[in-house]
Amino acid sequence: MEPALITRGLGKNYGHLAALVDMTLTVEKGVIFGFLGPNGAGKTTAIRVLMDEIRASSGGASILGLDTHKDSVALRHKIGYLPSEFTLYPNMTGADLIHFFANLRGGVDTDYVKVLVERFDVQMTKKIGDLSSGNQQKIGIIQAFMNKPEFLILDEPSGGLDPLMQRELQGLMRETADSGGTVFLSSHTLSEVQRVSDRVGIIRQGKLIALESIGSLRAKGIRKIEIELAREPDVSVFSGVPGIRSLLIERNRVFISHEGKVQTLLAAVMSKCELRDISTNEADLEEVFLTYYHEESA
Repeated sequence: MEPALITRGLGKNYGHLAALVDMTLTVEKGVIFGFLGPNGAGKTTAIRVLMDEIRASSGGASILGLDTHKDSVALRHKIGYLPSEFTLYPNMTGADLIHFFANLRGGVDTDYVKVLVERFDVQMTKKIGDLSSGNQQKIGIIQAFMNKPEFLILDEPSGGLDPLMQRELQGLMRETADSGGTVFLSSHTLSEVQRVSDRVGIIRQGKLIALESIGSLRAKGIRKIEIELAREPDVSVFSGVPGIRSLLIERNRVFISHEGKVQTLLAAVMSKCELRDISTNEADLEEVFLTYYHEESA
């Protein structure tokens, strides 16, 4: 089965500034792909090239087997898109705007639109200019999903949403992927990506520096370990133990950031100390990401 997205050496230059550099990527169908990087890393530039809003300086891309430049008009009927700065018409009501977008797409399932409106509890009869940023974002989400697209590009879609609506959006993304659709989720909100994504790409200064599954990315993480010993240990107990990133000793309690096999650490400690208790927490994706970003910057 052909992948949902293929990019081949995709690049974008603004004069001497390289905003996107040789991005080569394959995203399979039926997955949520998290596109990670801080603001200014090149995420939105990559998306605007994929949507043919700006022309690539090099390389090319295809979505659902169609060239993103040559077949951009045909692709519009298959794609759902929510840009990071979704421009709305303030004097239109939400209902009018959705009707406007539906006509542009040649019509949509009105019953499904009603389901989305109820699901996100949107005030469709008010003028958009009178709505909060969160409610405006909900309208943007509805227009992205309402044509039941095979491929979704969402750029920072949770902006302005409260936690309940964020979970609703995450559920909708998961349902889309489970039904065979593909979601390309660009975000700097790592907790969101961690909850819903199957695979992750990390971009830095326009370069794709990592492609990982969520599981393998977490495996690179640093565990937070707290150890209680019978008495205060000498710091030499931990000398030479591989994987220790940071160490804090407070009397008989030891706080360690550790990367690697916990068994190796415990064996070293228990050979010299009496262990009373231990607790360990897996690092979340944010800590893994920051560590990865730091290493790539070094």
